[in-house]
Amino acid sequence: MIRKAVITAAGKGSRMKYITSVLPKALLPLFRHEDDKLVMRPIIDLITDSLGEIGVSKFCLVVGKHGKLLMDYMFERNITIVFQDEPKGFGDAVLRAEDFASNEPFFVHADDGVLTGGYREAKSLFEEINPDAVLLLREVKNPKRYGIVEIKDNGTYMNHKAYKIINAEEKPENPASNIAISAVYIFSPKIFNAIKKVSVAQGKELELTYGIKELLKNGGEVYGILLDNEKWLNVGDPENYYNALKFTYSDLKKC
Repeated sequence: MIRKAVITAAGKGSRMKYITSVLPKALLPLFRHEDDKLVMRPIIDLITDSLGEIGVSKFCLVVGKHGKLLMDYMFERNITIVFQDEPKGFGDAVLRAEDFASNEPFFVHADDGVLTGGYREAKSLFEEINPDAVLLLREVKNPKRYGIVEIKDNGTYMNHKAYKIINAEEKPENPASNIAISAVYIFSPKIFNAIKKVSVAQGKELELTYGIKELLKNGGEVYGILLDNEKWLNVGDPENYYNALKFTYSDLKKC
C-alpha cells in the first residue's frame, strides 16, 4: 500500500514572481466548499487532502532557501522537511527525499497544481501490477512545452485509457505524441538510481523526465493513465492561475 508522498516546493516561482517573492506557490489559494461555505484554501492543503483521502499518511516537503513561510504553515502537521539548497531541477528535488522514501513506493507531486481526480486510479493500478512507475497523463495542444511520452496502448483501466510507456522526452523538438506527463507520479525506489545515472550539461537542470527515460532504458516498467474529465488546476503562471480560480469558483458555486 502506498502511504508516502513527496511534494516538491523548492522552485523559485519565477512566472509568478511578484507574488511568489513574498508568498510560496504552495500557499496560493483556490476555492472549495467547507461546512456549506465557499472558502479559499492554499493549494498545499488541496494536495495533501487529495492524497490523504486515498491512504497517504506520510508526507515529505522539499523546500528551498525561501521556504520559511511554508515550513511555518506546515509546522504542526508532523511532516518531514528536506532541503534543496539550489534549484537544480525537479529530478534533483526528488533525490533529496531518498531517505524519506526508504524502500517503499511513493507519490511525487509538484506544488504548483492539483488534479480534480485520477489519484485513486493511479494508486490502484500501481498496487495491482507493481510496476516501476505510474504516470498521470493528459493531452496538450503544444507538446514542445512539456515532458512527453511515447506510448503503447494497454486497454482501459477503471474507465480510463491505459498505456505502457515506451519513452519519455523533456520539451522535445519533435514530439512523439501530444500526451504529456502531469506533475503527479508514483514511483518504486528504483527511480533514485535512475536519476543518479543521468548526467546533464553544466548549467542545465536535472529534470525528472530524464530519470523516467533512464528507468525505461534499463528495462523498467512504466505505465500511464490518461486523464479524461479530470483537470490539472495549475497555479504556476498568471493565466493558468486565473483559470484555476475561475474553475474552482464556478464549479463549487453549482454545488
